[in-house]
Amino acid sequence: MEFFLQNVINALQWGSFYALIALGYSMVYSILMLFNFAHGDIFMVGAYIGFGIASLLLALFAMGGLMIPGWLTLILTIVISMFLTSFVGMLVERIGYRPLRDAPRASAAITGLMIGIILETGNLAMFGAQRLSFPSLIESVTYDLGGIFVTNKKTLIVGVSLILMYGLHLFIQKTKWGMAMRAMSYDYLAVPLMGVSINVIAPMTFAIGSALAAAAGILYGMAYPVLDPYMGILLGWKAFVAAILGGRGSILGAALAGFLLGFIEIFVAMVFPSTLRDLIAYSIILLILTFRPHGFFGQAHSTQLRL
Repeated sequence: MEFFLQNVINALQWGSFYALIALGYSMVYSILMLFNFAHGDIFMVGAYIGFGIASLLLALFAMGGLMIPGWLTLILTIVISMFLTSFVGMLVERIGYRPLRDAPRASAAITGLMIGIILETGNLAMFGAQRLSFPSLIESVTYDLGGIFVTNKKTLIVGVSLILMYGLHLFIQKTKWGMAMRAMSYDYLAVPLMGVSINVIAPMTFAIGSALAAAAGILYGMAYPVLDPYMGILLGWKAFVAAILGGRGSILGAALAGFLLGFIEIFVAMVFPSTLRDLIAYSIILLILTFRPHGFFGQAHSTQLRL
């Protein structure tokens, strides 16, 4: 039982990364009916921006002789990085996707892949192929809860992820911008006729999704403090699977599917060799989609792409 609960904690942490990244996929697809295949690389960019902001803050505090608590540095790093990465998302939408808004979806998909390659190559040009070590902003503390070892970093990662997801839920449900996004996802053609500009809602959606990806990148850097230019490829594709499993445009579905994917991967590795983890995990997901082809909370019309 202790071993089981220990892996539950690990699965919650791993699922937090998938859930935060999957939300960006789901939101963009909900409104524009396209998958931003560069989203995994935006997660990577957010992690590197977080690395730069954290390093800068630590250097400034050290120069000023200030003893700033690590948690405050972490909060500033997350907030500033989310803000800056949101502009990366809006730039991707403006340059890469807006000219192709009425083009076949296949063209937008290829564009997303190309944008991802540009972000990876740009990262290599700026930082080189050498991996970077994410700064340690808070000291790791391990708590022994009856044989279950929980670190303050794991608790923080899961807690911050849940807070961000709940904040997104409130924004979507309680604000006029959230209402406009929900309306746009329901009827892409009619809502602009009522005064809601797609040129406002689309970049806002990319900005929010990119900000969440940046938060996931920083939290990932805390847990696994080794950054490289290709770190977003595998996590991005797995989060894409979670977005499909959750259902089109469902915030709750993307979050739950992200956590479910984390649980499946962790617990499959408990029983089977790690080399079979992805094969078995995605076979389970394929089986789920066989019986729920539109995902957990998707609607039947969600597969009618604008081709």
